[in-house]
Amino acid sequence: FGWTALPCLVLVAIALPSLRLLYMVDESGSPELTIKTVGHQWYWSYEYSDLNEIEFDSYMTSSPYRLLDCDHRILFPSQTPIRVLVTAADVLHSWTVPTMGIKADAVPGRLNQLTFFSDRSGMFFGQCSEICGSNHSFMPISVECIPSNKFGEFLMSMV
Repeated sequence: FGWTALPCLVLVAIALPSLRLLYMVDESGSPELTIKTVGHQWYWSYEYSDLNEIEFDSYMTSSPYRLLDCDHRILFPSQTPIRVLVTAADVLHSWTVPTMGIKADAVPGRLNQLTFFSDRSGMFFGQCSEICGSNHSFMPISVECIPSNKFGEFLMSMV
């Protein structure tokens, strides 16, 4: 009896606090910006849903950054809590920016959420990291984190 009871008690003692922390980490209290990302074969579309319904599609371009740059980069304000809602219109995709440590699966009919806080400005590149078809490698993600005041200027230019 002791060989099974003691390990079970240890596992329960570890699991209960872990479950509480798991739910606390997943939710962001109040993000200042929500962006919806939809994966399509072979491009991404973005919608700043909190801000006057700004929408655009992002396609790969030929640039010095081979297979990484897009015609429309997604802009985030730095030093701001951000929520990204991710889904797909057709097949499985995965919205991934490794240098920022973020990844979310884009599943048709399901809305996945990730939250993050960028503490620095700069350009960050990623790609679809789910094998989603023949042109899977041509779905880059270009994220530009800019200071909040410059993000305000960007919003004014989009209106």
